Amino acid sequence: MSECNHDCNHCTQDCDSRQPQSLLEKPHEMSQIKKVVGVCSGKGGVGKSLVTALLAVLAQRRGMKVGVLDADITGPSIPKAFGLTEKPGGADNGIYPVRSKTGIDVMSLNLMLEHDTDPVVWRGPLIAGAVKQFWTDVIWGDKDILFIDMPPGTGDVMLTVFQTIPVDAAVLVTTPQELVGMIVEKAIKMTDMMHIPVVGIVENMSYVLCPDCGKKIEMFGESHVERLAKTYDIPHAARVPVDPKLSSACDRGLIELFGGDWLDALADALMDLKPLQRG
Repeated sequence: MSECNHDCNHCTQDCDSRQPQSLLEKPHEMSQIKKVVGVCSGKGGVGKSLVTALLAVLAQRRGMKVGVLDADITGPSIPKAFGLTEKPGGADNGIYPVRSKTGIDVMSLNLMLEHDTDPVVWRGPLIAGAVKQFWTDVIWGDKDILFIDMPPGTGDVMLTVFQTIPVDAAVLVTTPQELVGMIVEKAIKMTDMMHIPVVGIVENMSYVLCPDCGKKIEMFGESHVERLAKTYDIPHAARVPVDPKLSSACDRGLIELFGGDWLDALADALMDLKPLQRG
């Protein structure tokens, strides 16, 4: 064996000192982001974008400087929830996100399309590349927390985000159905493989309140969120009901006006979240 020159990039030896090369990218040079939280789900249609928007609003109400990176390139919902139609501003050195009514910065590919109903017919690598550029090329400025609204599943984009963006924690979204619970466990196991801690799990469409007596009606079956949280040692579990007022707020772009304490404990935990130490 030849003498080691400590240059692993040009060495073919498989020795104990070889260290895996980090794929993490730095944000734009004019961005200072203290912590990043990815909002994930094992499948689509569970309300992941809703939870992302609610957590962003709650963080902003707690005095944090907040951004939302919409990584769901082919199915973006974030601009609609915030009522945003303005195009992102551009400069020679980067792109500026669009600011919501209460001061939350948002970047979504849908804001860059000529018509918001135009489909994005791209293959996986191109979609992953666009998400990466939203991290490296967007001038986020000073942010206490950046939420990333992930696409559903455990494919290209989720892998790209976890490998190239320094995500400090994940929030997982599910619904009460047993099948969805099984699928979200796949997402839990993927975050574990990527060494990303899960700080909370949110069960959306968990129940509906009877308008007459206030009783909780579990219209989609028994809740499993507490069991999942206990099984995987997830510190926070939350349940969001089916609420016509909340749905209307999203449809009208008024998510920043919502009222409800379902995610307050999780939002408080995100306030205290410590960024991951990466060697």
